[in-house]
Amino acid sequence: MLSSRSSSVARSHFRIVRSSPLLSAARPTTAAPNPVAAYLNIARHVAAVSSQSISGGGDVVHVCPCPCSCHSSCSYPPRRTGHFGPARAAANAHQQQHHRQPWSRRTPSHGGTGGFVGSCQARGARTKTVVKLEDLPQGLIEAEPLPVEETGPAYPTVILQARRNMDTFDNCVLLTRVGGFYELYFEHAQEYGPLLNIKVASKKTGAGVVPMAGFPFIHLDRYLKILVQDLSRYVAIAEEFPNDASGKVRSGGLMHDRRVARIITPGTLIDENFMDPYSNNYVMSIHLPDHGATHSTVATTEAISTAKAPAAAHNPMLSTKSALAEGLADTTLGLAWLDLSTGHFVTQTTTLASLSSVLSRVCPREIVLHRDAQAQAPPGLFTVLVEERHLVTYSDAPQAWTTADWADMLDSDLPTVTRDSLGDDEVAAGNLLLYYVKDRLRGTSMKLQPPVRHDSMEVMAIDKNSMRSLEIRETIRDGAFKGSLLHAVRRTVTTSGARLLNEWLSAPSTSLPVIKARQDLVSRFIREEDLREGIVLLLRRCHDSQRLVQKFALGRGDPDDMLDLAKTIKATQDIVTLLKEAHDGNAHAGAASSRQGQGSEQEDDCLVAMTSRISLEKPAALAKRIRGAIDEEGLMQRHQLEADEAEQMTALAQRILGEGGSEEDAAILPKTVTATARKKKPTSMRDYYAADSEAWIMKPAASRALSRLHSELNGMQEEKVGLGESLQKELKAPSLTLKWTPGLGHICHVKGKDMRSLANDVRALSSSRTTRSFHHPHWSDLGRRMDQIRMAIRAEEQRVFQDLRAAVVRALVGLRRNAGVLDELDVATAFARLALEKGLVRPLLNSGTAHAIANGRHPTVESGLAERGSSFTSNDCFVGSPGHGRLWLVTGPNMAGKSTFLRQNALITVLAQAGCFVPADHAELGVVDGLYSRVGSADDLFRNQSTFMVEMLETAQILRCATPRSFVIMDEIGRGTTPEDGTAVSFACVDHLVRRNRCRALFATHFHAVADLAVARGMHVGDSAGGGGGGGGGGGGGGGGSAAGSVEMYCTDVVEDASGGFVFVHRLRKGINRCSHALKVARLAGLPEAAIQVAQDILDDAQVTVKIKDA
Repeated sequence: MLSSRSSSVARSHFRIVRSSPLLSAARPTTAAPNPVAAYLNIARHVAAVSSQSISGGGDVVHVCPCPCSCHSSCSYPPRRTGHFGPARAAANAHQQQHHRQPWSRRTPSHGGTGGFVGSCQARGARTKTVVKLEDLPQGLIEAEPLPVEETGPAYPTVILQARRNMDTFDNCVLLTRVGGFYELYFEHAQEYGPLLNIKVASKKTGAGVVPMAGFPFIHLDRYLKILVQDLSRYVAIAEEFPNDASGKVRSGGLMHDRRVARIITPGTLIDENFMDPYSNNYVMSIHLPDHGATHSTVATTEAISTAKAPAAAHNPMLSTKSALAEGLADTTLGLAWLDLSTGHFVTQTTTLASLSSVLSRVCPREIVLHRDAQAQAPPGLFTVLVEERHLVTYSDAPQAWTTADWADMLDSDLPTVTRDSLGDDEVAAGNLLLYYVKDRLRGTSMKLQPPVRHDSMEVMAIDKNSMRSLEIRETIRDGAFKGSLLHAVRRTVTTSGARLLNEWLSAPSTSLPVIKARQDLVSRFIREEDLREGIVLLLRRCHDSQRLVQKFALGRGDPDDMLDLAKTIKATQDIVTLLKEAHDGNAHAGAASSRQGQGSEQEDDCLVAMTSRISLEKPAALAKRIRGAIDEEGLMQRHQLEADEAEQMTALAQRILGEGGSEEDAAILPKTVTATARKKKPTSMRDYYAADSEAWIMKPAASRALSRLHSELNGMQEEKVGLGESLQKELKAPSLTLKWTPGLGHICHVKGKDMRSLANDVRALSSSRTTRSFHHPHWSDLGRRMDQIRMAIRAEEQRVFQDLRAAVVRALVGLRRNAGVLDELDVATAFARLALEKGLVRPLLNSGTAHAIANGRHPTVESGLAERGSSFTSNDCFVGSPGHGRLWLVTGPNMAGKSTFLRQNALITVLAQAGCFVPADHAELGVVDGLYSRVGSADDLFRNQSTFMVEMLETAQILRCATPRSFVIMDEIGRGTTPEDGTAVSFACVDHLVRRNRCRALFATHFHAVADLAVARGMHVGDSAGGGGGGGGGGGGGGGGSAAGSVEMYCTDVVEDASGGFVFVHRLRKGINRCSHALKVARLAGLPEAAIQVAQDILDDAQVTVKIKDA
């Protein structure tokens, strides 16, 4: 029996009627399973709402919940709000089953006094099925609660979308576009609001208060710089996408859906304003050996983690025990790196031992590793990555990809030579990189340049320590650009040319033809001033075409970029004309007649080679089409309007957010912006409506449709003027104007005394003491038609612009090739201007192993001294030349220029092989395959390494890697330990460089005993008739060779006068200087005189002791 309480509850779920047991006399003839299911379902729901169990005797309960037209009982669940999901699906399936297989009936075998009778009310007669409780072998089922109906308060749809995006991209900072703002919610607002210096407000919702912060969309780049560049965070941008009809229903009527359109990381920047225009923005992938053989081809790149130096400091792999000493130095790694802002794509194989040098040269902003690399990476990999604090991202990648899968992402087919030369490790690295970048762009198509395989044999190897100690790109002390070699020599006038110069100085060429071709071009520009200055003038008109065309390749770019591209193409045409005239001798007949010899012939050839690489046919047609389509004047007017709106929007945004504004406030923001500039009072109706015309970005002649639409709009403008004049006369209201407002639409507006002349039947929409507004049918109809025409013009402008963008993509290959030529011309003219400014000379390069530099100068120090009005003391360097020794041992006092001498010869080598002229009176160099330096040292407390340990690690790297064609400079090896140990280590290095590496080397030391040991062991040049140098035999790891005549001694000095003063002599002379004059330097540094006197007494006693021992 159902209790009265449970029965009342049950009635709220079922239609229940009481019936006599006699109604159950009609019984089914055959048993069917479905009535049992009906009973079970009914019992489940009734039991759920009943506090008592259901008893088997008594009244019969009729249940009629099923809407189907079957004539049998069913287990349809109650039709009530809140019942959904699996129950509804089961009901739908049950209805289908009803119509497929009707149930049969039978009568029970015994008297049926009690039971549940399920009844399904159809259009015909009511039918019943009786099931007795005692007939059920399983008995009653336990009561289960009904599904909980979610009727509680919830967040607004926009915030729910943001919450879901935050959960999906949990490693990113989410910026959600809402009207004119980008907003942060929940914990992101609380964490990053203060970091971005924006106020964190509270938004009240039905589910509670939500922290939020936001900024105007026009300031996106400003805050991306803080998040991505300064804080190294990943940022997910959720943009607004218009909803279709079904999308509006699903979102509760919202006009837009908000989906993540792009994930911005430090290595995947495209055109952000905060990007460094003078350096590439690379993202690099590293493929580990035998990695990923069992990985799934389905990738999940959303879970990204960042490995940073502090976290990695506790990694057990980061011990002082070098991975190289464990036999892993030759572990092969596949590398691929990409600059998404230019489309530059490179691959390379390297070893674990050389990885740090590659990273130092490429300077990637982000490194991508396979997710399993955290567990499978060889020891030492993370040590290399942590040393320079590289940002590391972990990602998956499809291992089944091949180079054929790259086709859709490249602007042209992969050359056969490149495809055949790529190794498996490089392909795997390329797969990982392209997959990662594609995922970051979230469906945006991209067109990259085909990969260039970097051949390490074609460029000079400059290891990480040399790049830093030689200050090629930045200074050691503060990492500043000023004071670096790049700062001293950069005279480029384009940003893309500056990036190419950076690349050439970081990886000088070892190819003699390439170097000589660069030098020939520089020589030609030095000799022909008009040609040089003409090209520089045209280059100044060029924009960064490498990054411009890449914008369009990624589906980005705006009309301004299109105009900049057209201007660059026009400048390229003019440059080609200048080069051809110079080659033909038409414009420079005087200069051509003065040229003599084979050198001028080669210089003509280099001009021909440059012009032959430039393709003008398609780009010229494209530029003509762009100039004929885009209205530059209209574009400038639009920019002025946007600037005015942006200024007001910023001010209003600060007020709205300061008051805890919401997205509704942001949505109406553009409508509240009003013009601030006071307009000149119009003198006529025609002048008044002339200011009403919009600033269009396309010329009417850009397409036939635009021409027709503009013609119709002009006609309507004339009609508007006529209608306004007509209404002024008809209503006798000279002040009447035709306007449009956001709230009232197209209205007639009068003011002053003209209000009294209006007819009484004119119904005012709004009025004040001095103005009145009303509708007029003719103006409402005309205004509506004008709005339609304007919308059609905007749509056609977008279509024309998309056609132009597609045309740029079709011409992509030629545009990129032309941009590369312009960059080379920029660097060549910069080298020519530098040579004239600094008095540089053209170096002669050959395949030998000797340096012959006469009166060489340090390019950076010389510039610094010139700013202070001082001159630089030049020095010769003939290391490796016959009779001069392969290794120069340099001694002398502190502050006398030993380190400067070492560095200047290394930098001269870099400049020479980059194609630049060098600071010397004469220079003849054998091509260097690797430049290694060990200059300066410091403790590395982060890795628990002392000064001496750092010094030894760097020295070991040099002794392992230097070849007979390398150039090595070492300064004060062994100074971090006792004099005896330091002397032993220093001489051991000298011996290894001479006997085993057999390379050119400059070795500075204060351990004079090293020179004595070299003489004692027959290494001095005077001990061999052959004079040493010039040889090329031996190898980096061989069993050693003859060291006789391989070492020459040079020194600097100090000259003292009678009054006790002294001056450093920076000019080198042959010999050994056994006095370092340390106390003189100490006195200059301000050491107390008492301390200096004590030091002098000890030094005097030591010298007396040495003399006694010698006696």
